[in-house]
Amino acid sequence: MEITIVGAGAIGGLAGAYLSRAGHDVTLTDRWAEHVDKMKVDGLFIDGVRGDMTIPVKASHPSELKGPLDMVLIATKSQHAVEAVEQLAPLMTDSTAIVSFQNGFNEPSLVAALNAAGLPGEKMVIGAIPNYGGALVDPGYIEYVHEGPIQLGEMDGNSTPRLTELAEALGALTEVQLSDNIWGQIWAKEVYASQVVFSALVDDRIRNTLGVERYARIAGAIVREALEIADANGIDVQAFDFFDPANYRVKTADDTRKLLDNINHAIWLLKKDQETKPSHEFKKKGSGIWWDIVYRNRPSETRSSSGKLIDYGKVVGADTRLNAKLFEMIYEIEGGKRNLGYHNYDELEAYVAACGKALP
Repeated sequence: MEITIVGAGAIGGLAGAYLSRAGHDVTLTDRWAEHVDKMKVDGLFIDGVRGDMTIPVKASHPSELKGPLDMVLIATKSQHAVEAVEQLAPLMTDSTAIVSFQNGFNEPSLVAALNAAGLPGEKMVIGAIPNYGGALVDPGYIEYVHEGPIQLGEMDGNSTPRLTELAEALGALTEVQLSDNIWGQIWAKEVYASQVVFSALVDDRIRNTLGVERYARIAGAIVREALEIADANGIDVQAFDFFDPANYRVKTADDTRKLLDNINHAIWLLKKDQETKPSHEFKKKGSGIWWDIVYRNRPSETRSSSGKLIDYGKVVGADTRLNAKLFEMIYEIEGGKRNLGYHNYDELEAYVAACGKALP
């Protein structure tokens, strides 16, 4: 199996490096030319939760790729996924497999793009949720921020040889969990992501945002609404390692206490691996959305990932007020019309109360 990873940032770069080290035939490509050039000469330098290492990798500029492509992992930011597939479509055949290896509800759009290119999109696309985390710090340099498994599955829920082979390969990086309901897993990640977006309204560590009960209550109310959007769409939202949707279906004060304890446990899970590296000063101190806004000074992938919850909600007439307010605040920050800060939490807390959606 020849694997091409499109987007050699944190998610794609870590996968490509560990698969390469395990002896798999992997090519990393990225539109950041300086990053590709650095990988060609020096490989990928990785630090963080697993220590410092340099792994030689095979890297190519997009224009240097040649077909036919075999297994393709699309690991770009969500907003660039369709464009990446459209550009690579001439190098694909009916037997090419396309893995949506990023956040977002991208699979239907990738199927449509492949169909428009005359390819059998429904047959080609595989769903995935990478739950490990990192940051592309500089050309050729990735920080491994936290451990986590990969959920992987065919969109029709079937077990296939290509799925098994890919899962075995990705096992060189982390645990791979095969799913017979990957669409439910994808929804789970995006429902949970509303909480992640919430944490990015403030330029501070997660322990000072979601780790504070007052703020966790606001986030919990937002995720509860996101779950209601999923329910209205008939989605069987799946649990994953640090998110159980059942905890967010809050009805009583006891339910709220259980949820707050769960959020604190999730924070611990995300940060526990960093405690084994006290000598390493982690550069990425927040979510990927925070990283884009604060470190990269660019729009996050919110519009093309969890932001699509609003579209799904409107189609079925679900109440989307809290999530719509949250996402609009993030868009205002990205557009320079709103500052990061705890005043955003004050405003959102008041809005949650005004909507009658505060947790008991």
